[in-house]
Amino acid sequence: MDDDEHARALVDRARGDDGVAARELIQQLYPLVAKIVRAHRPQRTAEEDLCQMIFVKVFQNLHQYSGKVPISHWVSRIAVNTCRNAAAAEKARPELRHADLSEEQVAIVQNLATTSKEVAPDRRLAARDLVEKLLAMLKPVERLIIDMLYLQECSVAEVQQLTGWTAAKVKVTAFRARQKLRKQLGGLL
Repeated sequence: MDDDEHARALVDRARGDDGVAARELIQQLYPLVAKIVRAHRPQRTAEEDLCQMIFVKVFQNLHQYSGKVPISHWVSRIAVNTCRNAAAAEKARPELRHADLSEEQVAIVQNLATTSKEVAPDRRLAARDLVEKLLAMLKPVERLIIDMLYLQECSVAEVQQLTGWTAAKVKVTAFRARQKLRKQLGGLL
């Protein structure tokens, strides 16, 4: 029995709820899945977590495997698509981490958590960089509202006049943007 026939036999047994066959199938396919994950893994997702997600999908959809192609090809498609979906999800929900910050920016975040004093002059550049990184996490419209209301210190009426939006839209957009910023900053603390 060659490798492909052996793999098909394992698939048939795993479909029949044979735990030993399922474990053997995982052992046979793990090097392939791990190689694909290492090549396509998004930055914030752990390799082991992604491998586990792939094998969950494989076993959830094992009934769909027709046997016309080698199991390794079928699993490869699932692995690549899972990695691509994880990367797209990360891109849609960007996140700022401590590791992304300089030492000065970390000190500013810690300072914000402990006191409300004005930022020291030697830390202003780092504070500005941190604010820019946090603002980059927002949608362009949210960034515009935060910039106008808090950095340029425009009133809601002035923002209304400049954008043509209602006061409610300006306030709701600002509220949602502040919530996102708090969440990002809270993740850093």
